[in-house]
Amino acid sequence: MKYNIQQINDISAPARVNEFLNYLGTIKGKSPNTIYNYKIDLIMFFRFMKLYKGFVKDNIEFEEIKVNDVDDNIIKGIGLTDLYAFISFAENYRKNGSYARARKVATLKSFFKYLNGKIKIINENPASELESPSIHKRNPIYLTLDESKNLLKSIDGPNKERDYCIITLFLNCGLRLSELCGINISKIKNDTLTIIGKGNKERTIYLNGVCIKAINDYLPARNINHDKISDKDALFISRNNKRINQRTVELIVKKYVKKAGLVNEKYTPHKLRHTAATLMYKYGSVDIRSLQQILGHENISTTQIYTHVDNDQLREAVKSNPLNDIED
Repeated sequence: MKYNIQQINDISAPARVNEFLNYLGTIKGKSPNTIYNYKIDLIMFFRFMKLYKGFVKDNIEFEEIKVNDVDDNIIKGIGLTDLYAFISFAENYRKNGSYARARKVATLKSFFKYLNGKIKIINENPASELESPSIHKRNPIYLTLDESKNLLKSIDGPNKERDYCIITLFLNCGLRLSELCGINISKIKNDTLTIIGKGNKERTIYLNGVCIKAINDYLPARNINHDKISDKDALFISRNNKRINQRTVELIVKKYVKKAGLVNEKYTPHKLRHTAATLMYKYGSVDIRSLQQILGHENISTTQIYTHVDNDQLREAVKSNPLNDIED
């Protein structure tokens, strides 16, 4: 079962979880999206703990298990083996892949470190020895140059100016989904755009000609219902005249991916981010450090996945070998 943000906000969490989430936001400066993901993981964890330790009946629906009654006594009774049991549950029953399980491990390690080191309600940290699953780095999935052009050509309909601007910014700037939804008009100055990226860090995006044109073409259509718009500074507006949400953008991308005939891969907004990075690296001679800044990666190791080369480059590399000219 997949919840939206409002549904998660409506779920009552244990008091210690709420304190932890407040700490992440006010002291650590974590973004709302990060805090949301921590809450999802910890609600699932404590639902599992109540079921695993027999505090609720076996026949209860998992999503119906309430966790707001989890107190310090329950928390103090959690050990390392319980944590591994939860990670096993996430893999075998929730079908979480290595990335999702690694995130849950990170959540648990951060939460129990807070309980042990900051507010000191537990004497030992059971998550200190919790190991994260191995993650095998994969080359990013991305659209080719021709596929990107076809995707842009497929955009039409009553919201074509908005949708074209959204896809254009994804393909040219490599924005994250949350970054795109959070764009404010007041933060667009000539050819620069200031956004709030991962970890609440501010970053400047430089807009090329097609991005500037797409924004300028969209603004008149956006402002037709200006008086009805609830967030006047939001660039992208939904049909309800509110700031567009992430799920709506996902559906927009899915719609045009299908319309463009790109049915072999699941091209999500994040795949369009991969596309922008790959095209910049492949065709723009962008060095890895510059690409790191453009994408807002904290560690350059994250950016290095874009240094992959495709089959055509490998083929040309072999052909360029000077021994290729030697005849028998």
